[in-house]
Amino acid sequence: MSQELTLDGLAVPVRVLRLLAADFGHLPAPDIEVSTVFPERLGLHFHGNLADFETWRDALGIAPDDVAYREQSGTTSVLRASVDYAGAVLELVGYGDLPAPALAGTAG
Repeated sequence: MSQELTLDGLAVPVRVLRLLAADFGHLPAPDIEVSTVFPERLGLHFHGNLADFETWRDALGIAPDDVAYREQSGTTSVLRASVDYAGAVLELVGYGDLPAPALAGTAG
């Protein structure tokens, strides 16, 4: 499928990116993902700062209960949420460091 897709086939997520830049240009800049594998999806990825993820989640009206949480490699927390936005699937993904575990036997 991706070999037959033209740039026009990515018009929906690219248009959504334009809308987001106009409406939310004051918010923290994410890494942007547009893919020929998922041509209806626009990904906004936040690395190292979950507060930026939360700022966008709140601005887009995504409920906290609609956010999935998981841990990756024992060192990274991952937040993920998606919403239909202006005809595209808008996917937010946030990555943050997990706190270092407390050492056994240390005084707190």
